[in-house]
Amino acid sequence: MATLNLNRVKSTETELKDKLVAVNRVTKVTKGGRTFSFSAIVVVGDENGIVGHGLGKAKEVTEAITKGIDDAKKNLIRVPILKGTVPHAQKGKFGGAQVLLKPATPGTGVIAGGAMRAVLESVGVHNVLAKSQGSSNPHNVIKATMDALSQMRDAVTVARQRGISLEKVFNG
Repeated sequence: MATLNLNRVKSTETELKDKLVAVNRVTKVTKGGRTFSFSAIVVVGDENGIVGHGLGKAKEVTEAITKGIDDAKKNLIRVPILKGTVPHAQKGKFGGAQVLLKPATPGTGVIAGGAMRAVLESVGVHNVLAKSQGSSNPHNVIKATMDALSQMRDAVTVARQRGISLEKVFNG
């Protein structure tokens, strides 16, 4: 059983940038007619290893986005980044969405689609190969990407968890 990266972060510690991933118009039909509301899914990050996602719902788009940003600031995690890429290949799952993240050499760029791209750019990864498999629902893709990122571990963490030296991690 792989231990998860539950390194939660307080939002007051860093300067966060937000990215809007999707806005959805929701209609509730009542006997008085149709009532429209909006849901917005937002990703925030400091582009230096900290990222979070949130969902906001309101009668107006701007209010929904603001609520989404506030929610995202409550769900921040710290992710290890190694030379502008992820430390190792990792799969993530949530609902029907499955994602695969692989480290890439410098100059590759972020090879990822829509919702995954927003999360990876917000966390500060500059070179990564990513594939979204299964559902393309942005909510589930973001949560699957966050799952994969939360399972990432750097060599120092692995050595500490196994109780061995850093050289022994690489030399087996």
